[in-house]
Formats: sequence, structure tokens, C-alpha cells
Amino acid sequence: METNRLVTQKTETKRMQPDLKLINMETVEVEQIEWLFYPFIPFGKVTIIQGDPGEGKTTMVLQIIAKLTRGEKILPEQEQKTEENSGAEMVVDSDLKLSESPMEPVNVIYQTAEDGLGDTIKPRLLVAGADCSRVMVIDDREQPLTMLDIRLEEAIMQTKARLVVLDPIQGFLGAEVDMHRANEIRPLMKRVAVLAEKYHCAIILIGHMNKNSNGKSSYRGLGSIDFQAAARSVLIVGRIKDEPEIRVVCHVKSSLAPEGKSIAFRLDKETGFEWIGEYDISADDLLSGDSRGQKSRKAKEFLMEILANGGMAQRKIEEAEKRGIKKKTLRNAKLELEINSVKRGNQWFWMLSE
Repeated sequence: METNRLVTQKTETKRMQPDLKLINMETVEVEQIEWLFYPFIPFGKVTIIQGDPGEGKTTMVLQIIAKLTRGEKILPEQEQKTEENSGAEMVVDSDLKLSESPMEPVNVIYQTAEDGLGDTIKPRLLVAGADCSRVMVIDDREQPLTMLDIRLEEAIMQTKARLVVLDPIQGFLGAEVDMHRANEIRPLMKRVAVLAEKYHCAIILIGHMNKNSNGKSSYRGLGSIDFQAAARSVLIVGRIKDEPEIRVVCHVKSSLAPEGKSIAFRLDKETGFEWIGEYDISADDLLSGDSRGQKSRKAKEFLMEILANGGMAQRKIEEAEKRGIKKKTLRNAKLELEINSVKRGNQWFWMLSE
């Protein structure tokens, strides 16, 4: 009798265990990563965008959404910049071009747990020029949406959305989930990662930074490290000290491509949103309020001083590196001051606008 009982238990235990299945890498086909926004937002993967409250994360994402709903490139075409090179004019390489491919207008699912749809989100979309008919929201007024909610997958299937945004991620964890516990966060992140891959859509999770005072980007992210571990790309948005209207997007994790250069945008109550271009600053310097604003101011003061009495050869100006001013910082200052490039003979000269 006892023997029969042991045999039965062993049989039941064996049934509960999964059968061993091996994947031979020789049979695995190589797949190319597709990008919604290279190298920042990949399709089929999870991207996290973090920053302190009020830094412009949501506004930036809504601007991206607006472009996608119209099938337009996210970043504007750069004006051609010139530099001296043996007297010939040439286009200066710019990471603002970023290999963006033309795309058909797409549907987007945007979920917010903080802002009103009618008084905040739609007005921002309209200002950004979005096709609002392509922006969908899951109605969760009767039952709050969570990352494990079946409605999320159903909405992706029904709308064929290429981008899904949860803003902020803290609002979609569920009331019982502790965001600092890895064992509670892993299944949530696994779920959204599976959805992104299954439907080949990009999923963006927007999150607030914690208040860790050392400023290090790796210590100021969302609760459990499993948030960042599951994401293939992590971006941080912050404002420049002493130039609060200028915000910068820094790449702090990139598992699928080289990290992108930091990109700045201007967010002003009067002029609205405007992409500026590359900015020479790291995520840690951005969060710690380092001297980026001082570097920019120093470059502007330098240009105003040496160009006060007329134009100067670009080659000579770029010797400013000897004074600790990088070329990229100098060119950003040139753009902001609207300094002109004028060719005289075989040389290019910089001149202040009249």
C-alpha cells in the first residue's frame, strides 16, 4: 500500500515538471533590430524614460507621438553646417539625423495615471500637431489598468499600435506591488517585454527619479534594479542648471546599439517645444547640476568677445579648445547666438548677426 502511494506521488511530481527542450544555436536565425527612433527606442523591446517631475518627459514623448501619428521623422532636418577643410565647403556630420527611416502613420496607445485627458493631454497633442484619431487610451475609470492586465494585450491586438506608453510606470504596478522588491517587479517587466516582442511594438515606461542625493544616474532610477535590467534602452531627461528652459535627453543604457549622443530640446512657456541638437553633457553631470550651463555661457562670452570687432577665421576660433572649450560646445553656442558663416576666399569666417 505504501509502495503504491510513493509511486503515485513520483508520477504526479514528474507530471508537474516541464519536459527538457534544448535549442541548438545553429538553428536560430539572426534577426535585425528595427528602430522606432535609433538608437534610443527599439521596436519589440522596452524603453524606460526617467527624470524628476516637471523636467519635460511627458511633453517630449507627446511630441514624439505627434510625429509618429503623421508618419514624420521625430527630429527636424538639420540645416547644413559648414567647416573649413582645405577651402572646400562640406556638410558636418550630425547625430541629429540618426538614421531615421520614413514611416507610415502609426497608432499609439497612451496611458496616463496623472494628467487629465481633456484638459492636459489632448491640448498638448494638438499643439504638437498630432493626428488624435490615431492615439488610443484604455478606459480604466472603473478598474485601474496594471501591467498584468489582459486589456493591455487586447488593446494592442485591436489597434495594432506600434507604440505603447505607460506614464508614469508607478501608476500601473498595482496597489499591492512594492516597486523595491525584485520578486514583485520581475513578472511585471517580463510581461511587458513579452508583449513588446510578441507584437513587435515599442513600449515606453515613463518614471520619476528617486531623491538619492549623490546624483549618480544608476542610483536615482526606479525602485528595483530589475526595472532597468529588463529594459533594453534607458533614457534620462533633465534640465540644464542656469538655463532651465533647456532640457537634455541622455542615454544611460543601450543593449542593442552604441549609446546615442545627448540631445537637447527647449521648453519655453512662450515659444513651446523645440529640438536644439546635440549637447555635450553626461547623465551624471546633468543630474548633479554640473557646470554645463557655465560651459555654454563661457563659450558664448568667448564668441561675443572675439567677434565684437568683426569676423574671424573659423580655424582660428576653434583654437578655443586650448581654453577648455570643446568644439561641440562652441558650435552649440554659435547656433544659439545665430552667428553666420561667411566664405572669404578659401576660408570660412564666423560673424555676428547684424
